[in-house]
Amino acid sequence: MIELKSAEEIGRMAVTGQFVGELLAELSGVATVGVNLMDLEHHARRRIRERGAESCYWDYAPSFGRGPFRNVLCLSVNDAVLHGLPHDYVLRDGDLLSIDMAVGIDGWVADSALSVIVGTPDPADLKLIEATEVALEAGITAAQPGGRLGDVSAAIGEVARSYGYGVNAEFGGHGIGRTMHEAPHVSNTGRAHRGMRLDPGLAIAIEPWLCRSTDRITFDSDGWTIRSADGSRAAHSEHTVAITTSGPRVLTRRPTRGAPSADPTRKPATAS
Repeated sequence: MIELKSAEEIGRMAVTGQFVGELLAELSGVATVGVNLMDLEHHARRRIRERGAESCYWDYAPSFGRGPFRNVLCLSVNDAVLHGLPHDYVLRDGDLLSIDMAVGIDGWVADSALSVIVGTPDPADLKLIEATEVALEAGITAAQPGGRLGDVSAAIGEVARSYGYGVNAEFGGHGIGRTMHEAPHVSNTGRAHRGMRLDPGLAIAIEPWLCRSTDRITFDSDGWTIRSADGSRAAHSEHTVAITTSGPRVLTRRPTRGAPSADPTRKPATAS
């Protein structure tokens, strides 16, 4: 069942989204050469605990995966793209790292992801990350009230293919609100003007992810980590977006450079 949110409820999701955006920006700065993935995981755990938030990942147990997920971040390195388990790995110069997180505050959830290069960037990796970010913005722009869900999917797929990348439709975006995964599924490719109507109050996580030279994936033996089937590098970008009468509202925008990072002692302003 699809639940449309009121303006007040979207405002409460925006409070969570602000925290998620700030913490992701902070983590992207912490992720430097020589940092262990577990340092990032514990940094996020501390910030979430200090804010009084709850991780949506902890104890998450879908049909895939081996046992409940016992981390607050998905950390995917190089050819890993989704659901990467934090583990004892020290980041190296040139690594491509995707960070994904979802938390709830006072019963309302936000979900977001970004990809960064640690140290010296490879131009091909920068192009890959750029493609996911441009596809994300295209999907957001297409999420207009009165439009169709297929408009979002088609916009993402068009950008991906314009950059020369294939699109995998096995995993994509999703509805979000009181829980992390709600209806509908938001594919990263589709046909415009098809699918459910985008009514004000719908909240979705839009999340294009791409691999350099394949649209096929494999799973690690841990049952969680998803990698490109050919070992090529992968990237992932995601925002939580609400459909409003005036257009799409991004709830997880990250602060610009130089803006203050997540401060667990600061009470966020009441969202309008």
